[in-house]
Amino acid sequence: MREITIPISDEIIRSLKVGDTVALTGVMLTGRDAVHKWMIETFIKKTRDPQGDDLEVYQAIKPLLEGGVIYHCGPVVSGLDTGEYKFVAAGPTTSIREEPYQGDVMRHFNMKGVIGKGGMGAQTLQACNEVPGVYLHAVGGAASLIAQSVEKVLGVHKMAFGIPEAIWVLQVKEFPVVVTMDSHNHSLHAEVEEKSKAQLDRLLAEA
Repeated sequence: MREITIPISDEIIRSLKVGDTVALTGVMLTGRDAVHKWMIETFIKKTRDPQGDDLEVYQAIKPLLEGGVIYHCGPVVSGLDTGEYKFVAAGPTTSIREEPYQGDVMRHFNMKGVIGKGGMGAQTLQACNEVPGVYLHAVGGAASLIAQSVEKVLGVHKMAFGIPEAIWVLQVKEFPVVVTMDSHNHSLHAEVEEKSKAQLDRLLAEA
């Protein structure tokens, strides 16, 4: 397993290939549907004006996403009453829901990694090639195990979105992932889909 520290350089990203196992150490953010929609509408396409703490949050997360990583995760968090937050479970969310947004978010923030499960589509793969970046697959069904890689919750933004949808700022150590989409236009998810379709077509032809 290759150990990589966040923020991640272009050189390291270009050296990663589909199938590589990686242990990430550093600071990462969580972000799901509400966060991606907010980023796109407020700061990228600018179809809505910044409101409330929008600008403050943007200034806080922008340097963390430069060379950084976003994790599609809706965590279970303890310590909500005291503010002494701790991740109890940190399993990945299905990533394809962010496909309409992810490429533009990667380009805007110069973001190098996206973590989730299930893979993403052609738009994100193109952004991985351009930025460059990678898609990193976290193990589904191992939420409690993954949470052990979260050393500390450094902060949280946009709690108004709800606990699963908020932006959690995490200090992680040896966070385990597998590269399934790289910066060289290779996608394990696309390959599996193509092979599955070919197998289905063959079976239908024989029926």
